[in-house]
Amino acid sequence: MLPRRMARGACRMHAGVPRDRALRRPARRPAPLACPAADKGPRRQGGARPARIRAMDSLSQIALGAAVGVAAMGRRTAVWKAALWGGVAGTLPDLDVLIDHGDPILNMVLHRAETHAPLWLTLFSLPFAMAVARLSGEWDRWRRWWWALWLVLVTHPLLDAMTVYGTQLALPFSDHPFGVGSIFIIDPLYTLPLLVGVVWALVARAGGGLRANAAGLALSTAYLGWSVAAQAWVTETAAQALAAQGIRAERVLVTPTAFNTVLWRVVAIDGAHYHEGFRSLLDDGPAIHFDRFERGTALAAEIGAQDGVQRIQAFSKGFWAMWAQDGRLGITDLRMGQEPTYVFRFAVAERRSPVEALTPTVQIGSRPDVRRGLAWLWRRALGEPLPPPR
Repeated sequence: MLPRRMARGACRMHAGVPRDRALRRPARRPAPLACPAADKGPRRQGGARPARIRAMDSLSQIALGAAVGVAAMGRRTAVWKAALWGGVAGTLPDLDVLIDHGDPILNMVLHRAETHAPLWLTLFSLPFAMAVARLSGEWDRWRRWWWALWLVLVTHPLLDAMTVYGTQLALPFSDHPFGVGSIFIIDPLYTLPLLVGVVWALVARAGGGLRANAAGLALSTAYLGWSVAAQAWVTETAAQALAAQGIRAERVLVTPTAFNTVLWRVVAIDGAHYHEGFRSLLDDGPAIHFDRFERGTALAAEIGAQDGVQRIQAFSKGFWAMWAQDGRLGITDLRMGQEPTYVFRFAVAERRSPVEALTPTVQIGSRPDVRRGLAWLWRRALGEPLPPPR
């Protein structure tokens, strides 16, 4: 793994910075420098492996891969072989997390790129399927293995694209990070039908196992469809609530909270501020309470030209906030987390005379108190009008 040093940008900051600015590879790759640790709380030094949110958790991808493999191979091979190789293929695209680009921001915006592009996965699927057919002693069925493993490989990034993070499906023609944002990275109601179907297929001795596996795939896919429909309804409700409160939002983000599609988080960008609110499908009435927070746009004069800042601005599709704390300046991706805790929060400079860029940057994301957060999540999802834990 070759560490890369993030090149400093020279163009001015603005909210509409081109998206390819965030995703292109840095031209130079000198060794990263150590940066001082002056801040308090959880942090990651640049160049070290940062904490990352997967676009979908590994268990879900393994379960999906196994289910697709079993469905595609049917009775043409042993169920355990189809499930095994399907699970392996469902994991392969995420091996890009082993690549360290030498900077936490680069690790974020360059994650799920080529290994999640259907074109490159299609090219990889042929030699991979031929190797699997040979290892399985089923060379006469290599074409069927090719079909099955291609399906497994391409469904991985398609599922990833249903989350908010961003998956570069169109490489090498476009590096746009697709992200529907209708499902959380871990959702038991999506994963459990897949697991039950695969296990049933493995233990059943008759054709009922294959039917159970197909039913699991159908239920999980239907759940994705439900998530899109629920997101659309909350989006419309949020637009009405924002208008009623006189908030002129430039852009609005609607994503589910952890582990469910009942309680949704709404983020609205309004110039120098952003507004955060929550809407449960079980709430009485259409009202949504929004809390207002500063985006720190005045800090653009100090750090707006930095390469890492512009990458986050583009990759987050405008859902960002700048901050100053303990002598450091930084930027946060507002899409993943909720006030005041975010995973993708980066220190990019130290406030000296003049401002000194941190090379590499430092990830100082934090996570909420799990017990307190889950207690609020459960009660709020059921429609109880509780303020979020701050």
